[in-house]
Amino acid sequence: MKLITFTVPCYNSAAYMNHCIDTLLEGGKDEDIEIILVDDGSTDKTGAIADQYAQWFPGIVRVIHQENGGHGEGVNQGIRHASGLYYKVVDSDDWVDIPSMRTTLQKLRELLNEPETLDLLVTNYVYEHVPDRTRHIVRYQNVFPEGRIFSWEDIGRFRVSQNLLMHSVIYRTQLLRDCGLELPKHTFYVDNIFVYYPLPSVKTIYYLNVNLYRYFIGRADQSVNEQVIIKRIDQQLRVTKIMLEEPDLAPIKDEQPKLFRYMFRYLAMMMTISSVFLIIDGSREALQKKQELWAFVKEKDSSLYHRLRYRSLNVVVHLPGSTGRKTCITCYRLAQKVYKFN
Repeated sequence: MKLITFTVPCYNSAAYMNHCIDTLLEGGKDEDIEIILVDDGSTDKTGAIADQYAQWFPGIVRVIHQENGGHGEGVNQGIRHASGLYYKVVDSDDWVDIPSMRTTLQKLRELLNEPETLDLLVTNYVYEHVPDRTRHIVRYQNVFPEGRIFSWEDIGRFRVSQNLLMHSVIYRTQLLRDCGLELPKHTFYVDNIFVYYPLPSVKTIYYLNVNLYRYFIGRADQSVNEQVIIKRIDQQLRVTKIMLEEPDLAPIKDEQPKLFRYMFRYLAMMMTISSVFLIIDGSREALQKKQELWAFVKEKDSSLYHRLRYRSLNVVVHLPGSTGRKTCITCYRLAQKVYKFN
């Protein structure tokens, strides 16, 4: 059995996937890593490039060719076929820092000797903002203890700019299977479900303060590009509603209050993102969708609705009238300039 499986969902990724795969290969050892390349019905040379890597590295690289099912189905395929004890998704236009990867693998090997089975390893990630050649590192020293395995009860408070994203998490593979994680097909932004849904199943965590994941920002067709999000807003709304449906936060609030606090923040972020981009769209249809989203929350759980509505950043997205909407957009632009998240 391998130490870790890296799944790389690929759709028409021929122009940049080599860099991603090469960093994974250079950072790992044959006996430690498995790389699953999922060719998601690509129409360029992606499939051929993936097959070539499998021929070059038969003990490490495996290829799955599937009909187009979207990013989520690529992640699902990786979970189904992974032989690694741990599991990480790396998008084909991103990459890993090679020294940080070596440190991460060494730490995972060491943690295998601990009496407690590790469920989640967290590392830092870096926004690589290519257009202006700047970067922003997301670290967690203020949130997590270092140098030991810990639980949710040991965590501190996340800042507004800090969230556990797909880029920062390495889950135990069997935990993902046991919790029943299944991402929807043909839907963007499912990485939020991937990170969020398994959290209540996590009992043991380790934070490694290395800048492992390099998150590419800057392509015009990238899913986090503002105009692309507006175009695909119905998929963002679908993901948000799925996360609102489950897991149920009520028992978590009583049993694990610090985990509840974080998961609530994540839901609040999803509601903010959805609302802000509907406001940026500004059409009557978009503003109606915003009302329907909040009505959905209110009908599902009035207590959660009031908490999201009045005890989070979503106060801003409810400022009345055109002046309120302009203020909301201004706040978003300021945050975008500071944190460079798209």
